[in-house]
Parts: sequence; C-alpha cells; structure tokens
Amino acid sequence: MAAKAAIAYILDHADYKPAPKLSLDEIAAELYLPFEVYEKYKVYTTDPTINPNYIGPKALQARLMKIADEYFGGCSTWYMTSKTMLEAGLQKLEMLKEDCNKMAAKDLHELLRCFENYHRILSVEAHARHILFREESRYPGYYYRGDFNKIDDANWKCFTNSVYHADTNTWEFKKVKHVQMYP
Repeated sequence: MAAKAAIAYILDHADYKPAPKLSLDEIAAELYLPFEVYEKYKVYTTDPTINPNYIGPKALQARLMKIADEYFGGCSTWYMTSKTMLEAGLQKLEMLKEDCNKMAAKDLHELLRCFENYHRILSVEAHARHILFREESRYPGYYYRGDFNKIDDANWKCFTNSVYHADTNTWEFKKVKHVQMYP
C-alpha cells in the first residue's frame, strides 16, 4: 500500500523539483562529522571508548535505553509512568539530543550506528509524547499511567496520529476513531 501511494504521489507531482536547504558539501560535512570528531579527539585518552570530548554510538544508545526504561514506562518501573516522569524524561532526551553533536565514529559500522541513534531518539520521543498525549493506562501489557490508572474503554479504543514539524521542533497530535472491522 505504501509503495502504491508513493508511486501515485510521484505521478501526481511530476513537476516537483527538490530544493535542498544545504549544499552537497554541507550535507557531506554533516554526514561525516562523527568521523571528524573521532579523529580530532581519539588521542586525548589511552582508551578511545572513554573520552570527555565525544560519546560513542554504543554509549549513547545505552543512555537512550536507560532514559526510555526509567521514565517512559519500562520494565525497571514495572511499566508504570506518569506525566511528571514523562516530562522529566523528555528533558533528559533533549540533553541527549545535544550530546548527539558529540557522537564519534571510528569506522563505517559506527557511523551507521550514529545515524541509527538519531532515528532511535526520534522514535523514543514520539513514543513518549504519544503516552503523554493519551491520558490513560493501556492495560494489559503496554504501560500504566500512575496519574490515570483506570481503564477507560470510551477513550481507549482510538488511534493517536502525530505530525512532527522539524522546522519548529513541535509535535501535533489528534485522536482518530477506532472502527471495529469484525464483530
């Protein structure tokens, strides 16, 4: 379905000419920044995995998983979260986004991991903001909101759609009605 929609969009907008905001050299510099950071600071310590000037993709991923687990309803909190915990976790996620500029890669594999982390951070943020938007517990087996611990069937059976506006760094949410397809 997605492929058909993509082809339909391409055929409907055949006159579209992409206009990138950055030049090719600026895009290449941004893509290879983790290599440059590593090469610049790798001799600062005797162990290249521990360095105050950069963070490796594995360490950043561990920090991301810790934030998600502790604040967004992971197994360490028995899948329990609340508005206060979600907002604190989102603040920590913002700090983690700032640290992304200091990610370093020693080889192509780590460069790939750097870009996976960028996408994982966005996915984790979307998940957390969806939980924050839906003021309910998603029982059984999803997560529990300590501030909304009752199961609300009237509001539970719906979908949450979101749009991320990268230019303004804002999120837009809406609830979409659930349609029962079978009895």
